Formats: sequence, structure tokens, C-alpha cells
Amino acid sequence: MSPRGWAVLTLAGLVVALVAERDSGRVLRLTPGGGAARQVYEVPGVAAQGEGGLLGLAVSPSFAQDNLVYAYLTAERDNRIVRFRLDGGDPEVVFDGIAKAGIHNGGRIAFGPDGLLYVGTGDAGETRLSQDPASPNGKILRLTPDGQPAPGNPRAGSPVYSLGHRNVQGLAWDSAGRLFATEFGQNELDEVNRIEPGRNYGWPRVEGEGDTDGGRYTNPLVTWKTRDASPSGMAIAGDTVYVAALRGERLWTIPLDGDRLGEPSAQLTDRYGRLRTVQVAPDGALWVTTSNTDGRGDVRDGDDRILRFPAR
Repeated sequence: MSPRGWAVLTLAGLVVALVAERDSGRVLRLTPGGGAARQVYEVPGVAAQGEGGLLGLAVSPSFAQDNLVYAYLTAERDNRIVRFRLDGGDPEVVFDGIAKAGIHNGGRIAFGPDGLLYVGTGDAGETRLSQDPASPNGKILRLTPDGQPAPGNPRAGSPVYSLGHRNVQGLAWDSAGRLFATEFGQNELDEVNRIEPGRNYGWPRVEGEGDTDGGRYTNPLVTWKTRDASPSGMAIAGDTVYVAALRGERLWTIPLDGDRLGEPSAQLTDRYGRLRTVQVAPDGALWVTTSNTDGRGDVRDGDDRILRFPAR
């Protein structure tokens, strides 16, 4: 199993996780406390090549009524978002036309506190796309549940919420509704950004912190050397930000104080290999996925795994 997309929900009072397998297109259901993973859906049309495949999952805010799950996937010609019901039926395409490539496909999707769908995309190896307001690539998009540009976006009729991104990997909100995102750098610096509507985060003109060109570009709040991070999934609980690191093979914790982030601290270093996703469950526990069978890690006994750490 190469777990990638991840979502937590409550069914009949029981907290369960949905996990997407990047290469197979399967969606698995896991329940805390043990037991084998059970397939609940297989997304058709997944073209798993390079970094592409079934990349993101999000549960509808109205899941109890509509039973809908959203997925970001690499298809034959593009990256796209579909939605489907866990009780069966064909998926419905809600947004497509995101350029695909062997690298930088993005893929993280999440519903925000406003009930709208946020989408992290990559530049698909074409750096110019990140600065092109007409392209969905190298952006964070903000959509209605039906896949339309959300009302109140920076440009009316456009899905773009922020631009100038290289490859967005994690999305998370704090208790005040502020959005933060993790992003892969190129050769020097990975980032955590505070995302605000209409802001330009600089790629490819700036990697990490640099010249803002008089305020045209927005600098990140935290940077790491790429060898220490490759930050993927992100979660926030209380005043702590959690970031799963792939190349860095650790879980970063960062103190959160309003719009500011403190000094990162490394946890779980070199214990479980590459960490892809971190999620805070409704009971406060941390769920973390490993990513060692994706061709870039050293496979350990039992990989890939979903790890659960009790609430502190």
C-alpha cells in the first residue's frame, strides 16, 4: 500500500479513516483499535505515473446527508477532482483541466471552515504557470462543493485563491480560521506559508524567503533546508502545527501564536522513515502515514503503515 490521500470522519459515532492508495486508486476504510483495512471504493481512471495517481481525499461537510467523498487524481490527460458516494455509483467530475506531469501534481484537498473546497496544485514542472492567473497550476484554488469558483474569491469568476506556488502539499486551519500551507522548495528551502486571498507567494521568482519586490511577493513563516523536510501533510491542534516530512523522515511540531510560528522541533526522527500525512482525529489522537513504498524510501517491516499516537 502506498497511502497518499487521507480523511477522517465519524460514522455511527465511530471515528474512522479513509485512506487513498496512490497507485491502485483504492479507497480503504480503517478503524482505530486494529483490524484489517477494508476497501470501500475504487476510483476509476487513475493514471499512476511518476508522482501522479490518486493524490487527495476530502469528506463532504454534509457527509451525513449526502454520503459524498471528493478525490483529487491524475487522469489520462489532466489532474482533476471527482466526487462519489461510498455506497456505490460512478464518480462525478467537478473540476478538471489542471495540467499533469511526472512531477509537481499537488493534490491536497480539504474543506475549510467556510464549507468551501480548497485545492493545492503544483506547477507540473512548468514554472511559468505559477504566475499565470489564468492557469489553475501552482495555485491554491477555492471552489464550491459543485466545483465552481467560490463567491468572494480575489477575482470574480476565477477559482484562484492564491498564486506563486511550486507544489502545495498540506492545508490546515487554526481555531481562528486562518489557513496555512506547506510547500516543496526546489533545491534550497521548503516552506510553511500563511495563506491570504490574492497573495502571491513568489515561485519561481523567489524560493523560500527573499526579495518581496516591494510587497508583491509574500515570504513564508518557516523554512527548512530541503534535506530536513520535504514537508507534506499538515495539521493544527490548539497552538501546535504538525508537519509530516518525507525526505527529512520526521514529524515537525511548530508553536503557533496568532499569525506567527515559533521555532520548529523535530519528533520521531528516523524512526518510521518518510512521513506523508498527519491528521488530528476528533478524539485528539494523531494519525500519521508512512510513505516508504513509493520508490524513494527504505522499506521497513510492515510498510506502509498508519500510525496512531494517543492525544496528549
